[in-house]
Amino acid sequence: MTTVPAVPHGTPGVRDAPVPAGFSRDWWSGTVPFPTLRAAAVLAVAVPLLWLAPVTIPFWVPLVVVALAVAADACLTPAPWRIGVDRELPTTVALGTDSELAWRVRNPVARAVTVELADELVPSLGAGSRRTRMTVPPSGRRRVTTRLAPTRRGTFTPTRVTVRVVGGLGLGQRQADRSLPGHLEVHPGFRSRAAAELRVRRHRVLDEGLRAIRARGAGTQFDTLRDYVEGDDVRRVDWTATARAGHPVVRTFRAERNQQVLALLDSGRLSAALVDGVPRLDHAMDALLALATIAARSGDRTGMLAFGAEVRAVVPPRGDRGHLRRLSTAMHALQPELAESDYGAAFRTALGRFPSQATLVLFTELGAEAVEEQLLPALPLLTRRHAVTVVAVRDPALQRARTMVARTVDDAYRTAAAAAIAAQRARTASLLRRCGVQVVDAVPTDLAGAVADAYLETKARGR
Repeated sequence: MTTVPAVPHGTPGVRDAPVPAGFSRDWWSGTVPFPTLRAAAVLAVAVPLLWLAPVTIPFWVPLVVVALAVAADACLTPAPWRIGVDRELPTTVALGTDSELAWRVRNPVARAVTVELADELVPSLGAGSRRTRMTVPPSGRRRVTTRLAPTRRGTFTPTRVTVRVVGGLGLGQRQADRSLPGHLEVHPGFRSRAAAELRVRRHRVLDEGLRAIRARGAGTQFDTLRDYVEGDDVRRVDWTATARAGHPVVRTFRAERNQQVLALLDSGRLSAALVDGVPRLDHAMDALLALATIAARSGDRTGMLAFGAEVRAVVPPRGDRGHLRRLSTAMHALQPELAESDYGAAFRTALGRFPSQATLVLFTELGAEAVEEQLLPALPLLTRRHAVTVVAVRDPALQRARTMVARTVDDAYRTAAAAAIAAQRARTASLLRRCGVQVVDAVPTDLAGAVADAYLETKARGR
């Protein structure tokens, strides 16, 4: 937690609280003083001293003296609702990054005041501290910050702050709750951003000059003619141009632009399983953002439809710079739901809303039962007109269990179970490939790159 020097006078936005109605619960809370630890310590020291006094003093005398001191000390402080308090909360934070939260406090009286704040921040926001203590100068302001490192996606709405004002002697204090609504969206992390950029460079998807994709021999849209060089596909030779030039000339092609890529994000019960401590759904979101990044750099438009038992979010295809944020915003509050995914309803909705030919990328899980009973019957809806890629997250723990040396009976059972699961996934992937679907089954660290490679390969084929 960082304390920043006093804010100059005139800083706007520090709000006062309305005075609560007399004799209401908030009024009593902010009016009745209560002792501090220092007052308790004073009392603990005073009572034994009674035994040393030359005259007999009743035991209740130090109690009354300390109680009067606590009341006087607290009553000389301003009421908690007179202290101006505001919270500076970022509007969005990406998972895996951190941001700053600040409390601003204004002192309305002409003497220094010690103020303690306790904010209503849930643990998953990863706040460095949800409490702070500061001394605000006379008629001045103070700003205190702390770091936020969220550990979970979603929308967070802290609503209250407890304000405590401590007396000048540190013996008495008063406190009251303050309504201070806030709104913070924690978006999916994009940890594969570097891998996506690497794929862009590797496949020479350039965003400069002509802003065109010029992978020699790839794509189906005619680009230009050039002289033949060793290694060129002879099927690309333009015989008319060759005869006119007197030497071999080949046609070059570029991948089509402004195509439509539609990501279908399964958020059903199978997406709730943890892989490397993170839900499958979050790994899929990371790969989806990588796909959208590369598609945008390739001149294509990416849309998204999230579904579980019903369609939960739809983002129309776009390819501008702000589209990644639209996708992130639409996904940030999606949590896996404990229900079977309805592939048929999702596919019909997608085709109804976006009927143009597209590259469809389905992020789901290769559960044998779900694929055979739910996905395969609905798949022809997509494969009739569209190129389809099914993406699944493979658990690296499965690979480790398959290859470990079994030293105990439990190890042997674990290895056998891992081998059976891997064989089942391979059979499920094979079933999908026989339906004309491209399948990507990769561990989280390789998932985004594998999805990007599959998309670029599909694009190079001109589908």
